[in-house]
Amino acid sequence: MLFMTIYTFEPSKTKEIVKRRLEIGRGLPKEAKVIGEWTDLGGGRGFMLSEGTDPKVMLAGTIAWDDLMKIENIPVMEAEEVMKLAKSQAKVK
Repeated sequence: MLFMTIYTFEPSKTKEIVKRRLEIGRGLPKEAKVIGEWTDLGGGRGFMLSEGTDPKVMLAGTIAWDDLMKIENIPVMEAEEVMKLAKSQAKVK
């Protein structure tokens, strides 16, 4: 299962976030595979796409950061897969 994580934070927390990131890395359990991570160049926001079999793994990864930022873990699916599913459902009707 894919998860899009969107995290937002106050600019005043940036130094503390960078310090913790250098100390503990992402803080995700080893069961989570990070596919990519991007930072909003405007500041205060980042995006991470990861893969895991259990949503609890993603939730566990937020605990190390919930004092510094708001974190949303959103299960996502590739658009191509959604279209395949929609096509197969259209045939059933």
